[in-house]
Amino acid sequence: MTRVALHACCGPCLLEPYDELAVGGDVTVVYANPNIHPLSEYRRRRDTLLAYAVEHDIEVVEVPYDPRLWLSAIAGLEGDQPARCEACFRLRLGLVADVAEERGIDALATTLTVSPYQDAEALARVGEEVAREHGLRYAGRDWRDRYRDASGRSRELGMYRQNYCGCLLSDIEADAARERRREERRRARA
Repeated sequence: MTRVALHACCGPCLLEPYDELAVGGDVTVVYANPNIHPLSEYRRRRDTLLAYAVEHDIEVVEVPYDPRLWLSAIAGLEGDQPARCEACFRLRLGLVADVAEERGIDALATTLTVSPYQDAEALARVGEEVAREHGLRYAGRDWRDRYRDASGRSRELGMYRQNYCGCLLSDIEADAARERRREERRRARA
């Protein structure tokens, strides 16, 4: 039986990857997200994930929240969104790989690829590299084909659904993109 340490960013993204990996596997969910800002957002996402996990008897390991790790990992990359995200992926998957090593788990995966807003190719590349560096197998895949199912299920379950990746910079970028769309709609109506 494959033992997988599954990085989870939030409850909604956990649903589909967990179900797939748990068929014939032993999955430990790892909540390792020092990128999430502010702390209240971190807690809201964590608590949504934990509520689902408790209800479904899913083991969750929480890596202590330390946003300084994220700031250090992305230092100098703030203006380069693809490089910044890769550094963030590497940090978070590295934290999960550490948990996997400590627990004798042999594979690593992440729920991040459920989101169509994440770079699945970069995640696969970083996941493979981090797994190899830690003597693990990368068991993740591109789960974007399950995004609609995960979204529907999470709505039915009343889960909190966030509207940005999690980091301060993605929040600022998401706000700017929403404002651009609002302005485009205003101009179109005028």
